[in-house]
Amino acid sequence: IKVDLSTVINKYIGETEKNLSRIFDLAEQDAGILFFDEADALFGKRSETKDAHDRHANIEVSYLLQRLENFPGLVILSTNNRSHLDSAFNRRFTFITRFAYPDETLRHN
Repeated sequence: IKVDLSTVINKYIGETEKNLSRIFDLAEQDAGILFFDEADALFGKRSETKDAHDRHANIEVSYLLQRLENFPGLVILSTNNRSHLDSAFNRRFTFITRFAYPDETLRHN
């Protein structure tokens, strides 16, 4: 299941978690693989809580951590900015693969 973040992320409190719940539940029923492209948009670092927005963003990350911890299937994340991912996710990954940028010859071909 390729997760379209534009259909998941919602500005209203609790809606993002509901959308994620539906996706994870569906993947669990079908023994599916979840693919999150541009994952840093959703799996970003938690921040110091300064306002309600920060609190809500931290809750979303905590919810994702919990779902990943209990998800029996395979989850694949892609990002161009691995340093933007919350470090707690790195501890839950079995494999982290880095694809080097192709050199000029490969790009030409």
